[in-house]
Amino acid sequence: MRRLSILLAAAFLFLQSSAYAEDAGFELDLESIPIEEVFSEEPWAETFEQSADLQTSIAPNVKAAILVEAETGSVIFKINEHIKLAPASVTKIMTMLLISEAIADGSIKLDDMVTTSTAASRMGGSQIFLKENEQMTVSDLFKSIAVASANDASVALAEHISGSEGAFVAKMNSRAKELGMNDTNFANCTGLPGNADHLTSANDIAVMSRALIALPTVHEFSTIWTDTVRNGEFGLSNTNKLIRFYNGATGLKTGFTDAAKFCLSATAKRDGIEYIAVVLGAPTSDTRFEAAKTLLNHAFSTYTLADVCADTALAPIPVTLGKEKFVQPAVSGETKVLVEKSKLAGLKRSVTIAEAAAAPLEAGQELGTLTIADAEGNVIIKTPLVCADAVEKLGWWDLFKRYLELLFVGR
Repeated sequence: MRRLSILLAAAFLFLQSSAYAEDAGFELDLESIPIEEVFSEEPWAETFEQSADLQTSIAPNVKAAILVEAETGSVIFKINEHIKLAPASVTKIMTMLLISEAIADGSIKLDDMVTTSTAASRMGGSQIFLKENEQMTVSDLFKSIAVASANDASVALAEHISGSEGAFVAKMNSRAKELGMNDTNFANCTGLPGNADHLTSANDIAVMSRALIALPTVHEFSTIWTDTVRNGEFGLSNTNKLIRFYNGATGLKTGFTDAAKFCLSATAKRDGIEYIAVVLGAPTSDTRFEAAKTLLNHAFSTYTLADVCADTALAPIPVTLGKEKFVQPAVSGETKVLVEKSKLAGLKRSVTIAEAAAAPLEAGQELGTLTIADAEGNVIIKTPLVCADAVEKLGWWDLFKRYLELLFVGR
């Protein structure tokens, strides 16, 4: 009788608690969680105050420029970044991106042999003078593009991947759309002149540069100063002079035509932080390199990356009516933020989060906000806090067992 009484009491408590849960509105919805704002889907939401010194030194010498931190995509500096301009051989960043992606997904291999077509053998401008039907490895062709900006190697690999340059260019434009490069239209894979609609912007070049350097293959070649192909018979010298003369230079691509003038997407990495400096329309080769160096020097001297989760872990949140009693909040997306070195010591972190959440919870469901501000209270970044894992709601039998556990065990 005593056990039956306990079971009946547990059942009564269970029914009462279930009714209370329904009346109290424990079914979790986002309105019950304090979220301070709707978060931007822009990949580069962080933009820093423009340096007057950079404006003075860069603006008179280029048609457009942009300076970006590669990991977070934070834009540090920009001039006419969305103006559509001819990119010359900087076009080959997209060419190398598609080649790198084909290598990454196994579509092609570095030791594959590529046979030169008639069209590839007839390319002008920078080239390695491929002969019709000459065979060369993907590795040597990629190296010739990255180091010597070889137009014939670009077309040979484009045809190898897509069957024709035209089909490859269609893939270039499709990939540009996927990356949000709204200022861009490619007409060839080389950047050679002849089509007035072959245009892009400093912003879009930074976008595709960022995508390219995220893949490991390109740095194997873009950091080469001098090398050879054809078993040492043909020498290559990097068109990007920063590779030899700038500390930490990692790439990426130069370009020149009469219409485009001197262009450059320069990447450099020090202490684990990599920056992208894009310069378009410089009047001389030296001007573009000096402009890029000025931008990169400013980045390395002024900024650093801070991990917003480095100091302490976030406390777990109690879950009402869940199969798990707690859920761990986690930062959604990247946990690093670019900050000025002078403000690093004064950074403050604040968390706005629900005291408890009711099951069911989905992985990735928003629970609150993490805010990083400087010593003056200026917000540097806000990022959502989300459920690290899904939590199922207790069923009737699960809840009944939990009450039995409370009665018999006391916990």
